[in-house]
Amino acid sequence: MATFDDILEEAGKFGRCQKRIFALLCMVSMPWAGVYVGIVFQGFTPDHWCRDSAAVQRREACGWSREESRSLTAPLLNISGVLQRSSCLRYEVDWNVTESSCDPRETERGANPTAGCTEGWEYDYDGRQSFVTEFDLVCSDGWLVDLYQATLNVGFLIGSIAIGYLADRFGRKMSFLMSNVLNGIAGILVAVAPNYISLLVFRTLYGFGVKGGWVAGYVLITEIVGVEFRRTVGVIYQMFFSVGILILPLLAYFITDWRWLQVVITVPYILFLSYYWFIPESPRWLLSQNRKSKAVKITKDMAKENRKTLSKMIETLSDDNADSSTASFMDLIRTPKMRRHTLILSFNWFTSAVVYQGLIMRLGILGGNVYIDFLISGLVEFPAAFLILFTIERIGRRLPFATANIVAGASCFITAFIPDRMFWFKTVVACVGRLGITMTFEMVVFVNTELYPTFVRNFGVSVCSTLCDVGGIVAPFLLYRLAVVWLELPLIIFGCLAFVAGGLVLLLPETRGVPLPDTIDDIEFPER
Repeated sequence: MATFDDILEEAGKFGRCQKRIFALLCMVSMPWAGVYVGIVFQGFTPDHWCRDSAAVQRREACGWSREESRSLTAPLLNISGVLQRSSCLRYEVDWNVTESSCDPRETERGANPTAGCTEGWEYDYDGRQSFVTEFDLVCSDGWLVDLYQATLNVGFLIGSIAIGYLADRFGRKMSFLMSNVLNGIAGILVAVAPNYISLLVFRTLYGFGVKGGWVAGYVLITEIVGVEFRRTVGVIYQMFFSVGILILPLLAYFITDWRWLQVVITVPYILFLSYYWFIPESPRWLLSQNRKSKAVKITKDMAKENRKTLSKMIETLSDDNADSSTASFMDLIRTPKMRRHTLILSFNWFTSAVVYQGLIMRLGILGGNVYIDFLISGLVEFPAAFLILFTIERIGRRLPFATANIVAGASCFITAFIPDRMFWFKTVVACVGRLGITMTFEMVVFVNTELYPTFVRNFGVSVCSTLCDVGGIVAPFLLYRLAVVWLELPLIIFGCLAFVAGGLVLLLPETRGVPLPDTIDDIEFPER
């Protein structure tokens, strides 16, 4: 009896066929970056103050600058020890009965009573539009912006479970294609949403397909290459997410309207439907479903494209686990080692998501040049992939994984206490934290796939990564609401989470050089 790994020895472990499929699937990671952290640009909150139409008329008649008219309409407030013009209060002035002097110094309003904004807001955001400025999501409605990111992660949560289940029942390829149909439709609906409620509904649907399709692509590519190439393709597949992170600020800089940016992020998903003709179903999955003839045909096609010839061994191709191929949640927690793996991996998914999204979204509230800051922090992600590839075959999985978590945690703590005047030092330390958490995010995925048997692998990764989505739901509230109390408070929370995650990783087994497990017994009794 020959297993699929035996046949790959003959057909080619990473030949022309696998390289072609791999190159196509890597493209899937790039638009996901725009979906995942596009809120930094699409939901940007610029400097704003109460609109007073009579004051605007006076400003135009007198030729005042925006800053001068703002000083006449917005009271000064002490915010964290700094005097700033209020964004949410205005002086109550009847401009029609006020003296008509055009000298702003004569029109000082310090003694006037104040009130909330009744005519909307003015924004210091010339020629650009985010959904915050379009729907006036500031002041008492500021928390609604958090929902834009939270609803996406709710979609991720439901979608990765549903599409993970479908990928194990109906195949990796079919669930990948179906998710892209949904992505194309939902993404365009987000771009044309008439109001904020409908925007959140469509955004949830968008999340439903985007992550599930990405995970199905990840599992497909790791299942058709040889054991020794598995981790490399997994890490590089995710590295293309970082390529997307670099492209995003360039797109956002030149595309000034959030709706058009949304369209540009969605178009690739429509193009991915053409993959129907270019990528095969996973032979491993076909074997697990007792569909041997189809698996043999695909494997022969792969060998042909790789210019290899197969021996008679292919006729004995079988799957050790074909009889028990339906995955259930109980498989993940019924036995002690599987249960431990599930709990530790789930916590690491949660931490990676909270800290990673938190550090990126923090760039939008620091007050610097958001495009430059985003680009620099994106460049920091690239060494992560190379550090992983360099260390995991020499040192193993467990130590680099734990170290990356602890480095990320330490960087968050240190950044919080560096004074703002040491701007560049603070930026460098924050970037080290971003590098560390990017490494843990890229490692948790393939360590997860290596710790579960074939029949439950896709389902297992999907279940554990649901905590990544719970983390994503929590992250915007943690960041934006706690930053109101103290800008650095979220970093303290991120640091604590990363330290705990790093400690737990040390309790996992080392998987370097170990073949992918096929049954739960392979996990529980590896010495057999």
